[in-house]
Amino acid sequence: MPTSIYNKINAGFSLATASPVTSGIEDVIYIFNEDDIKITYNTTNPLIIDDLEKVGSGKVYKFEGTNNSFNAMSKLAKTQVGPRYTEEIDFNIAGLSVDIKGQLRAMGYGRVKAIVINNFKESDSSVELFGAVTSLILTEAERNAADEALEGGYKLKLTNPDKLREPFPPRSVFIGDSGSPSYASTIAALEALTAA
Repeated sequence: MPTSIYNKINAGFSLATASPVTSGIEDVIYIFNEDDIKITYNTTNPLIIDDLEKVGSGKVYKFEGTNNSFNAMSKLAKTQVGPRYTEEIDFNIAGLSVDIKGQLRAMGYGRVKAIVINNFKESDSSVELFGAVTSLILTEAERNAADEALEGGYKLKLTNPDKLREPFPPRSVFIGDSGSPSYASTIAALEALTAA
């Protein structure tokens, strides 16, 4: 009998009444150039990232917003070779300067990866990495000088490059310090990577 090349489900789930899921992400995104950070995946579960480590002078950059101005999306696309995922991150930059324009240009030409923090904190998927395999590029950067909601700032979208999709849903970032991984130790590890 031939062996199936496809995964098989191995557990069910039910609605969490003690800790119901909460929508949205925090108004912070961690972004880094694809070659600046080494990603270590869990040896038994490729959906979990165990460690992030600087490569040379690599750094993670923190983008902060307000009032639920950031959003992340992952959408399944059925293909002839199996499921693939389109990933998008929408966020705003409330500012206008040559430095900001330089960052937008870099994200449009270079490839980046982005980490979001879900509002739901009761699981090992509170923190997720988007663009793990194909990375992300800036596909939209819109500025309307008269837009009062953004005060003339930029509305941005990071997504997978054309014709590329992720083979997995967003990866969970779950990093331990000297003990078991937790939300607190994961955030501490991210913050350490933002240091100069």
